[in-house]
Amino acid sequence: SKRGREALSSHLKKREPLSILKTLLALLLIALCVWAAQWQYHRGVDRHARNSFIEVNSAKDSVPLTDVVGNPAQFEWQPVRVTGRFDPATQILLRNRYSEGVYGFELLTRFTSTDGQKFWIDRGWVKAGASATIRPELPRITTDSVEIVGRLRLDSSLPRGSFFAIPSNSSEGLIAKANAQSGSASEKFYLDLINGSTSDLRPAVAAELPELSDGPHMAYALQWIFFAALVIYGRILIRRDVLSVKEL
Repeated sequence: SKRGREALSSHLKKREPLSILKTLLALLLIALCVWAAQWQYHRGVDRHARNSFIEVNSAKDSVPLTDVVGNPAQFEWQPVRVTGRFDPATQILLRNRYSEGVYGFELLTRFTSTDGQKFWIDRGWVKAGASATIRPELPRITTDSVEIVGRLRLDSSLPRGSFFAIPSNSSEGLIAKANAQSGSASEKFYLDLINGSTSDLRPAVAAELPELSDGPHMAYALQWIFFAALVIYGRILIRRDVLSVKEL
């Protein structure tokens, strides 16, 4: 009837501001989905570039450390050679490291090159002691001058966390922890030991390369685009229903 159509028209006019609000909300959701898609896409691109960088540099032949130390960021992960001496009195263990499901530590030992540079050498994984109060058995290390080969790593790559000091003297332990955390007494890079001039320098369980996976970022980017499309589709359906009612 005419009265019914007038009532319906009046009701639709009252709902018009709500319809505008729904449209604005839909646009906001679409913008957020597009932003999230771009964020995931760029994360995927960056991760792929980082993986390619690691893969290429780690496969290169070793070069003298002095050739790359001027710009370590450009040569990170590349094998390098350096001659010097280990300092067995200055070692630390990084907690919470596992090898094939077995709990242990990552062993870091201070190294001084023949030209006087001091930096940490990651000598790989060592198994934890039988209990928390028993010190793990550490591989022996010579104090003689040796040549080592290791992957160049930036100080920012050094695992952070709680440190357990090897030296029995508590003051030495505090110094070793401070050096590892602040880098104030060492260079801004360290080496993952691969091998050396003597057979005992090769780690039983060497530090491994990170998993070179691009991850799910590209799939997540497509997922956010799909969500944006769903918002658009839903808003069209709602708008179409309103127009259909108006035609009545």
